[in-house]
Amino acid sequence: MAMLTIRDIEPIIKERLRVRAAEHGRSMEAEVRGILQAILAPPEPMPARNLAERIRARFAPLGGVELELPPREAMREPPHFE
Repeated sequence: MAMLTIRDIEPIIKERLRVRAAEHGRSMEAEVRGILQAILAPPEPMPARNLAERIRARFAPLGGVELELPPREAMREPPHFE
């Protein structure tokens, strides 16, 4: 396994790391490993969505989009080829 040394950490950061490690019941070194693993883990693949779902997700933070659809009319008769 590789070793990593980090120098010049601000005292407040070191203290916050010490407190966080104590809250999780592990050493500061183990806490740093856990943080790095969580941050640098490969991203989970996005679920496959159809185009409508992707458009809805894109505009949801903006309040969504409501479109007025024109009323449907009766279908015309198909042409007769005689």
